[in-house]
Amino acid sequence: MIRNPDDFFSLSNKVVVITGAAGLLGRKHAEAVAAFGGIPVLLDVSSSGVVELATEIQEKFDVESVGYSVDITKEASVSANAETIIARFGHIDALINNAANNPKMEDDSGKNFSRLENFPLKIWNDDINVALTGSFLCAKYYGYEISKNPNGGSIVNISSDLGLIAPDQRLYEVEGVSYENQNRKPVSYSVVKTGIVGLTRYLATYWPEKNVRCNALCPGGVENGQPEVFIGKVSNKIPMGRMANANEYQGALIWLLSDQASYLNGAIIPIDGGRSVW
Repeated sequence: MIRNPDDFFSLSNKVVVITGAAGLLGRKHAEAVAAFGGIPVLLDVSSSGVVELATEIQEKFDVESVGYSVDITKEASVSANAETIIARFGHIDALINNAANNPKMEDDSGKNFSRLENFPLKIWNDDINVALTGSFLCAKYYGYEISKNPNGGSIVNISSDLGLIAPDQRLYEVEGVSYENQNRKPVSYSVVKTGIVGLTRYLATYWPEKNVRCNALCPGGVENGQPEVFIGKVSNKIPMGRMANANEYQGALIWLLSDQASYLNGAIIPIDGGRSVW
């Protein structure tokens, strides 16, 4: 039992690997880990963003942080990076599988790739490779290192409210556009985020004797400069009447990573303002 409230959710000296760390939520995950004394290990396909972010975090939070360029769709890249992290820190305590694609849905021809009938196989494969294959490979290598710890650790997979419910395609429709050209939420997003839920359940039952817990967060949409009309449509689908702020997932994340969630395993947690209950 922790007696000092300041230590209740401490991540002191915990090495936390974060994929897709240069993205909007990835940065927030990293800042939250650092704020609670953890060591954020930042991964992204490009090194520039994560190296710069690691420097910012070190200066702001006075903790160690490091950024690496890793292609999580390539097994050799993940394997080599796991060895690098172990050589530097000696252990890995937690993994946040956050990386996912946000593909462009049009090309120069103006064809609407968001629609199922136009959706390119290459984009489907790329999305599956990053979010699902990448999460599998990260669990295979970083998760295995977590399982070697005497006290285990935590894996947090980032799914979505659309891993629990189907997208309401009416949200993406634009007045005056023909049915055949109306935007749609791409098929790969729902499939990937639902797959993350399945991966979470698998991992939750794979290393329990090693004290490795795996849970999933299912965030709702984050307000981030979308058109006012779209924000209004989405907000009407949410009992709380608004989209999320980017920092509103940090508390739940820290809880899942901390020892205070030591008996939470296999949980699929929606943080969507109540949207998925309607």
